[in-house]
Amino acid sequence: MVQAARGRAPRHTPVWFMRQAGRSLPEYRELRAGTNMLESCATPELVTEITLQPVRRHNVDAAILFSDIVVPLKAIGVDLDIVAGTGPVVAEPFSTRADLDRLPELAPEHVPYITEAVSSLVAELGPTPLIGFSGAPFTLASYLVEGGPSKTHQRTKAMMHGDPQLWSDLCARLAQIAQTFLQVQIDAGASAVQLFDSWVGALPRADYLRFVEPHSRAVLEGVGDAVPRIHFGVGTGELLADMADAGADVIGVDFRVSLTDAVQRTGGRFAVQGNLDPALLFAPWQVIEARVTQIIEEGRSAPGHIVNLGHGVLPDTDPTVLTRVVDLVHSLG
Repeated sequence: MVQAARGRAPRHTPVWFMRQAGRSLPEYRELRAGTNMLESCATPELVTEITLQPVRRHNVDAAILFSDIVVPLKAIGVDLDIVAGTGPVVAEPFSTRADLDRLPELAPEHVPYITEAVSSLVAELGPTPLIGFSGAPFTLASYLVEGGPSKTHQRTKAMMHGDPQLWSDLCARLAQIAQTFLQVQIDAGASAVQLFDSWVGALPRADYLRFVEPHSRAVLEGVGDAVPRIHFGVGTGELLADMADAGADVIGVDFRVSLTDAVQRTGGRFAVQGNLDPALLFAPWQVIEARVTQIIEEGRSAPGHIVNLGHGVLPDTDPTVLTRVVDLVHSLG
């Protein structure tokens, strides 16, 4: 995985899945029973076991730390919870300059359980790389301003355009939090990191460049290039080139854009990651096999290719299908 991310020739095309550690696995549901999400994320023993589960089951080429993008916000005292069926919910949404006082800088001492979990995982995984991750400033800001997930992002966009200085100051603080959270994982031994900008596809390119890109760049350039940096967003076909140029080594591609188009849009200068539609995992095997084969062929035009989904594993996915996809990818070389 690391070789592909660096644009080198690996033994075979690597594969892992976003949300590979989660509700699609019966062993995960059994282990998590009675423990809420944020408590699970702050318990190193649980984080270690949950992160390892899909590696054991599927033989994927990388593990991704079991955590959530709001973990560092919770760690610095933001009153939020992850509500089943909804997602992160903030008790008091951010709307004024005074709310910035609720966002102190993140320090490694705020998240000792992350350091412990990553260190434990690196020892357990051996040669299998561990991917650390963080939410990007825009997506974190959207949760804080909207108070939870939003389909329209109306409060976010209203602040962005109505008080651009407040928006910039909020995102600058979130960039520090995201960069530190990634650095903690790198320092503990993570082999790569991914910056998730889950909601940034809601913006036109001009707004992305003005209001978002400088803060994402601060995060990605801030952690340096000691490990590969993956930059991923949903619905970001029009933003791929700018997201890649913000400091990424690998550009994540969702299922709405072909890898061929993604390579062209980013000038053939970046490794790509993606981009099987998670919903296709419910189709007959011959459909899945044909699409995976096509994705691998499209990925050969990039300097490096990491097979993944175009978003996360859906909760009702049959885990045996994921294992078959891994075996297929490895068999195709």
